[in-house]
Amino acid sequence: MKRTETSAEHDGFTDEERSAIKERAKEVRASARRGPRAAKADPETEVLAKIAEMPEADRVLAERIHAIVKADAPDLSPKLWYGMPAYAKNGKVVCFFQSAQKFKTRYATLGFSDQAELDEGTMWPTSYALTKLTADDEARIGALIKNAVS
Repeated sequence: MKRTETSAEHDGFTDEERSAIKERAKEVRASARRGPRAAKADPETEVLAKIAEMPEADRVLAERIHAIVKADAPDLSPKLWYGMPAYAKNGKVVCFFQSAQKFKTRYATLGFSDQAELDEGTMWPTSYALTKLTADDEARIGALIKNAVS
């Protein structure tokens, strides 16, 4: 018998969170297995494959984010991180795209890790909700990405 829980009753990981943890463990194991062959593996191909699996609305956003990162921060390396497209500098994730479908939320998210150089005063945003991207949004994201790696 399946028990339904409200968020107030739930004190463990959600199914979506467990899935993300499993994906991250799989990514780590795959990286360890590659060992010296890691240079032959193409993380960008893995990222593009993950983007291709997304529902159309998320896929369109993820493709644009990927293109913006490639254009504005070519030194960032694409990689999967908890099953999400992410972009790393020196092996450490700087930013990532989280589809709305992944955690069943109403919007996708562009997030930045503590590795991003976005510090502004004593408080600044580290994630942005995305529903669609205008030219102005894309320019703003490009500037954020450039700042994040500066």
